[in-house]
Amino acid sequence: MSLSVRPQRRVLVTKINRSQSFAGVNSTADRPFRNLSPFTPTVSRKTGSRVSRMFSMSHKSPPPKVPQPNRLDEVYEALKKGLTAYLEVHQLELEKLSTQIRESKRNSRLGFLYDLDKQVKSIERFLRRLEFHASKIDELYEAYCIQRRLRDGAHNMVKAYSTGSPGSREARESLAEASKGYKEYTENMCLLENELESQLGEFHVRMKGLAGFARLCAGDQYEIFMKYGRQRWKLRGRIEVNSKQVWDSEEMVFLPLVTEFLSIKVTELKSLANHVVVGNVSCETKDLFAALPQVVAVDINDLGTLKLSLEVTWNPFDKDDQPSAASTVNKASTVNKRFSTYNQSPPDTPSLREQAFYV
Repeated sequence: MSLSVRPQRRVLVTKINRSQSFAGVNSTADRPFRNLSPFTPTVSRKTGSRVSRMFSMSHKSPPPKVPQPNRLDEVYEALKKGLTAYLEVHQLELEKLSTQIRESKRNSRLGFLYDLDKQVKSIERFLRRLEFHASKIDELYEAYCIQRRLRDGAHNMVKAYSTGSPGSREARESLAEASKGYKEYTENMCLLENELESQLGEFHVRMKGLAGFARLCAGDQYEIFMKYGRQRWKLRGRIEVNSKQVWDSEEMVFLPLVTEFLSIKVTELKSLANHVVVGNVSCETKDLFAALPQVVAVDINDLGTLKLSLEVTWNPFDKDDQPSAASTVNKASTVNKRFSTYNQSPPDTPSLREQAFYV
């Protein structure tokens, strides 16, 4: 998995290579993309912390005034890849459970077979739901492409009538009609773009911690502020002895956006009136549409000596639209517990051996 950090928001998208990182550069300078290796610092959290949710952003936000078809094409392609991977993972799990049922029919208890059969039916329902969701996204995108072609045609007509002789009455009427059609098709594209954005699901982001060679010392305190469109997440933490970290917030749910990028600002809290901004980066998010949880690393400063580790899990269904039965089919699953697509809970805090920083 690879995410690219953008020098500033709302610029043209650059093609990137996949890796295991969430690479970053400062937002104030134009620097090439970097690929990083994953790392897993030890993080502990205060008891009683809960998952924060941002529910009122994407679905209730008004449609954009100007469509961005090129950006939507890229998001659509990334979304289709993510849904295809989701279907493949669930289909593989369904085949494994079906094989297990066939091998266990003669020598297993009836209750065990009944439990496996329930899991198979639950996955089948989930697969049908995914297929319907994918077909709905395809229909929205096809309707968007039709409106885009009509808008391009109206634009060409407006351009042709504007450069021609404007004196005749027929020319003025044709120009007014073409302008009216151009405006109508533009509004339709904005509405469809907003509707497609509401079908992108959720990003479940879990804080893993900061890592740096000699940058982190016991007693240091940091504040991390993430901004994604109108969605916000602010958390504070401190570095304790034995490289342990304590953060006041654990997880956040972001609604994916089409045209916005994830902005991350890290500030070191030295004293009451002395705060030092360590880094401020803006990151691409379209590569987060993946079937399995991903641990991504962000370069916070220019030299890459301070990195932020996040675990991101994409849920194709937003809010409570995820079927509850899909979360119960992991009892006899052969998929690794950490990367189970049915058990969406984050993994346990890593051990001290997992604190190694791989270059």
